[in-house]
Amino acid sequence: MLKRLGAAVLAATMTFAMQGTPADDQLFDQVRRRLANDPDVRGAAFEVTVKDGVVRIRGTVEKDKYRKKAERLVKKIKGVKQVVNELKVAPR
Repeated sequence: MLKRLGAAVLAATMTFAMQGTPADDQLFDQVRRRLANDPDVRGAAFEVTVKDGVVRIRGTVEKDKYRKKAERLVKKIKGVKQVVNELKVAPR
């Protein structure tokens, strides 16, 4: 009984702490979808990491304007605090 109560209190505390900003795993999912669904960026193969709202994207794009667009797309996602853009430009 005490274990269940402790688990419930812990879950409630974690839920309260995450209110207002999406959790990193939710941000990860949103970033992956946004980049993968963009016809210019085509970011399905990008490496994406998220820690405390800071998103790091790595991979290759065809043009510099696609590198910049990827960063803009990610910055628009609610909860993203910063984008570390490590995308490289290399024609296919």
